[in-house]
Amino acid sequence: MLTKQNLPDMVIEALKALGGSGSVVDVCREVWKRHEDVLRDSGDLFFTWQYDIRWAAQKLRDQGRLEPTARGAASRWILADRTVVRT
Repeated sequence: MLTKQNLPDMVIEALKALGGSGSVVDVCREVWKRHEDVLRDSGDLFFTWQYDIRWAAQKLRDQGRLEPTARGAASRWILADRTVVRT
């Protein structure tokens, strides 16, 4: 079953698919496109995943896997390693 602990990997996967950066909406759209079925079957996480994914991104920033970002909805999430291959 999908848990909050899976979300950081989903963020990384989505950002790689987006060429290394994207808005929170872009990332959520990509996660939904790739994982709709498991999200639908994730129990309570289905109702909170778009909130929880923001905490996953913060965790990735704290680990140095995402670049620091300005606060606000218009900010972009950027992989710290910009040498990504589009998937």
